[in-house]
Formats: sequence, structure tokens, C-alpha cells
Amino acid sequence: MDLKILTTRDFSIPYIIIRKDSILQSRMDQEKRAYLELHIAVFLFGFTAILGDLISLPATTLVWWRVLLTCISFFFLIPVVKNIRKIPKRLIGIYCGVGVLVAIHWITFFGAIKFSNASICLVCMATTSFFTSILEPIILKNKIQKYQLLLGVMIIPGMVLVVSNLQADMWYGVVLGLISAFLASLFSSINKKYVNDADPMDITFLELAAAWVFISLILPFMNPGVDSFLPQGMDWFYLLILSLLCTTLAYVLSLRALKHLSAFASNLTVNLEPIYGIILAALLLGDSKELNLGFYLGCGIILLAVFSFPYLKKRFEKKI
Repeated sequence: MDLKILTTRDFSIPYIIIRKDSILQSRMDQEKRAYLELHIAVFLFGFTAILGDLISLPATTLVWWRVLLTCISFFFLIPVVKNIRKIPKRLIGIYCGVGVLVAIHWITFFGAIKFSNASICLVCMATTSFFTSILEPIILKNKIQKYQLLLGVMIIPGMVLVVSNLQADMWYGVVLGLISAFLASLFSSINKKYVNDADPMDITFLELAAAWVFISLILPFMNPGVDSFLPQGMDWFYLLILSLLCTTLAYVLSLRALKHLSAFASNLTVNLEPIYGIILAALLLGDSKELNLGFYLGCGIILLAVFSFPYLKKRFEKKI
């Protein structure tokens, strides 16, 4: 009997160790895939400001068309009505509320582009991680991590260096950009809390549908003229790229990644968006006037914060 118990233990202990290693490896693989998907999404997000600069529509009208075309695309991807019926009404209300935040975020984002330029707006979005380092612990009821707050603060001097020597009339765009960054951190943190309660595709559709309804309600008060509502010429092409690639695909990829990453890690990676966006603007639009020494120093600080996060996270978790 004793021999039998000993034999059972001898076999069970290695099995438990192997199983734990297998689970750990699976989680690591999921996290790597999540980072890859997130970086693809961020690269696509980098085109957003460029397209917003190319499209001639006002900010609110631009977002209305963007969200409408994106919602239509979902009817070809998922059985929308069937899936939504399975989601509790409370969660539907939460996702729709997040959709309103997304709508205001996009309006202020494109408004920042119209009042300043794509580069300034994108760099303002780098403060998202700073806001998230404060908002995420409050919303998820977690302890504020000092290293996250430090990395968030590190983004600020990088942003200041990039937007230094701005003309006075561009500061309104900076304010809108900062508001947009705050809203991005807010809805990302709320999404992190509820992202596992439904499929990312269904969540995306609900949030964007709510965003479209909200914008439809305020649009008559924002742009009453017909000429400022209908896209002209190449606007249609740019809107399709913006909606299908930079919204539908990018938004779903970012939500999928959020299942395996914290909202802070996600938003810190999204800080690469201004880097991608400004470089793409320089290459595609020939807009290289912001690429001075201050720009490179600022981008270097942002990159340092982004890529030091996994190292600091690992060191911090070892101490706990």
C-alpha cells in the first residue's frame, strides 16, 4: 500500500510540473501573438491621421461616414442580430456607453488634425499611457503600479520635444488631442474590464453602432450644410481604407490583444502610433518639417518607454 502511494506521488508530481510548464508556455504564446496583433493594429492606426488629413470632410462628418461604413462591413463578417441576442442587456448598455466615448474620442482626434496637423495630433495621443496608468487601477480596482506611472510620465517630455516651437493657432489642436488621449485611455480601461464577457467582434459592432447613433443625433447641429456632408472624389476611396482596414481590422485586432494584455501595456504600445504616423506622413505626404532634432529626441523617449515596459514589468513581478 505504501509503495502504491509513493508510486502515485512520483508520477503525479512530474505531471503537475509538466502541466504547469505547458500552461505557462501557452500563456506566453498567447501573449506573443497578442503583441503581434496589437502592433499590426497600431501600424494601421498610424494611417488614420494621414487619411484624416487627406479627407476633405469636417471632423464630425468624417467620423459619421467612417463608423457607418465600418458597421456595414460587420454584417458581412458576423451574424450580428443572432450574436447580440445572446449578450445580457446590462453588457449591451455598457458597450454602447463605451461606443459614445469612442465617438467623442474620434471627433476630438480628427478635430485636432484639422486645427493643427496629423503629426501634432498623433504625438498628443502619446499621453494616453499616462492617463491609463491612473485610470486603469481605478476602473479595475487594482493597485497603482509605480513603474507604470513612471513610464506614463516619461512620455510627456517626449511629447513636449516633438511639439515644441508650435504656432499659437495650433494649440487648440493640442488641447483636442489631449482630450482625445484621455478618452482613449478611459474606454480602453473599461473595455479591459468587460472584454472577456463577449466576443471581440460583437463588442466592436455594438460600440461602433452606438457611436454612429450618437453622432447621427449631434450631426445636424454640427454641420448643417449639404456640401460639407457628402464625400467628394477621392474621399470615398480614403474613407473605405479608413473604415475597413484602419477601423474594422485594426479595432478587432486590438480588442483580441486586450484579452491577453493589460490596458496599460496596450496603450503604451499604441504610443508607437505617432512614430508610425509621422514617418508615414513624411514618406507619403512629403511632410518632414517636424522631423528636426527635437522630434528625434522625443521619439527616442517614447520608444524607450514602450520597449522598457516588458523589462520593468518582469523585474517588478519578480520582487512581488
